[in-house]
Amino acid sequence: MSYSSKISNVIDSLNLPDDTNKEIIRLRFVEEVEYYEKKRDTTKRYYNIFRFIVTVGSILLPAILSIGQMDPTKLPKNFGEITYWSSWSISLMVTISNGFLQLFSLDKNYFNYSLVVEQLKTEGWQFFGLSGKYDDHDTHNKKSYKEFCKAIESIKRKQVEQEFSSGKGDTKKKKQPEFNFAKEFNDFQGKASLEKPLLLKGNTENEKDKNDIENIIGNVVGNVIGNVVDNVVEDIKDNVVEDIKDNVVDNVSDSEDIFKIKE
Repeated sequence: MSYSSKISNVIDSLNLPDDTNKEIIRLRFVEEVEYYEKKRDTTKRYYNIFRFIVTVGSILLPAILSIGQMDPTKLPKNFGEITYWSSWSISLMVTISNGFLQLFSLDKNYFNYSLVVEQLKTEGWQFFGLSGKYDDHDTHNKKSYKEFCKAIESIKRKQVEQEFSSGKGDTKKKKQPEFNFAKEFNDFQGKASLEKPLLLKGNTENEKDKNDIENIIGNVVGNVIGNVVDNVVEDIKDNVVEDIKDNVVDNVSDSEDIFKIKE
């Protein structure tokens, strides 16, 4: 039973506004569903045939080659020729089948057609039942009718773009603008001129802080050195005075001894 015969009674029962036409739904929606269903079934048939050949051939080929490694005396007569032509035929069939799969993109087309059919059917049942994106509409008014037609055309357009551009219809690269060296250089100079006062201000503040730190360190070092020098000088003075006193006392003692000897 075709899809049009299933959905015909549903379309006839729709209570559409007078300025809309049910034939548009039949011609654009129902026929598109049947068209992609036919393409899906045809692609599926060839896809399954070629895929079956590739799978079975990939299993049989190593099995046949492994049998040829047995003792020739235990094999039937002319078995070598039979295995040779059998393996050659299977290899050729597997290669041709895999080539057709890749050349016509049967696997990819089968998945795409199946997806489009289900999308169209889902969109149709949502419109007929006023569910999903049509949940805000209480009746099949003109606004919901236009939204349904727009959704069908959108699904159709995406499929056509994907089919005729190898799946790259929605991934077009935007053209990159040409590089303008003069403009980029002027922009860089402008940014540099704006940042220069800030850098100078920051450097001035850093220099001021550095000078303050150096002054503090200089004062501390000067005080420490001054205290050390004063202490050293005082120690030297005390030692010199003591030495002078000792020398004077010693000299006086020696002089007295000399005078006593003379007497």
